Amino acid sequence: MATDENKRRAEELIPKFQFERILNQDEAGRRITLLGHIDSQPALLVLARAPFPDAPEYLSALPTNLRSLTNLGNNDIYSWFMGSGGPIFQDDEKDQFADFKIDLICPCNEKHVKKHSRQGYRFVTETPEIYHDKVRALMQASREQGHLNWVYNIIEGRREVEDVIYRTPLGRDGDEGFLLLPNLHWDRKTTEALHLLGIVERRDIWTLRDLKKKHLPWLRHMRTKLVKATVETYPQIEEDQLKLFCHYHPTYYHFHIHVVHIMLEATATQSLGKAVGLDSMIEQLESMAGDEDTGMDSISISYTVGEASDLWSHVFEPLKSGRASLPQ
Repeated sequence: MATDENKRRAEELIPKFQFERILNQDEAGRRITLLGHIDSQPALLVLARAPFPDAPEYLSALPTNLRSLTNLGNNDIYSWFMGSGGPIFQDDEKDQFADFKIDLICPCNEKHVKKHSRQGYRFVTETPEIYHDKVRALMQASREQGHLNWVYNIIEGRREVEDVIYRTPLGRDGDEGFLLLPNLHWDRKTTEALHLLGIVERRDIWTLRDLKKKHLPWLRHMRTKLVKATVETYPQIEEDQLKLFCHYHPTYYHFHIHVVHIMLEATATQSLGKAVGLDSMIEQLESMAGDEDTGMDSISISYTVGEASDLWSHVFEPLKSGRASLPQ
């Protein structure tokens, strides 16, 4: 066990560190390894962001004590910012040293609260029968509650116009129109954390469940255009450094494709039971027997579901407990 004197001497080393260069940066920029020297001796310094303290006094004071705040955009009830809790340098005009990425939902609703609260998860299998008889109605109810207003604002050019990287002219391509823009969770700076969204114009495709064999040419075309637009906008990225996938179930029921850097930290949103690769969907549709209306609504899909979600409380928990019967 270190003595107080040993601790004191160790703590004195950090302020003496003289930075030379970055060796590595990972975990979406939350961990960085620096090479430098201390008292003429070579030294490695590994910095990682510690978990936020959960003390109420700290969390109450944090929003009002940010030293800078820059709004990156806003749409409907959603806003996103870069902020700084660290030192502000005199020439830091554009908040280039911000150390907080901040998302704001105001006003939020009960669905937002449930989604962002800590909860248990279950792994379930949604058969075609469960989808058609029980799940589809939940999707319809969600769409009718106004949760897609921010999506329509983007599609119709009312919001985030300056952020759009690529789009087919609105209305020109009918059911095949789409656009590409940064995901609101990306800081727009960290290349290896790149996260874009491809959003389709058409409103009849809610999720991957609505995809059919007749959509294959459109899906292939869209994949090509999304990749091409990404590497042209960010030339430091190559095509084989990108992943394209969809979520099932997604946060909102309007079909969209995630385009992310291969080095983006693989959180639960990219894991088995949530993310489905676009190439895998295309290949599965290609291999399906049947006519052009055969599609993803004819297969069973397994995924994780939160215990606070409507999917668990209205569909899978009643099926598990016997309070509801399996569709025949």
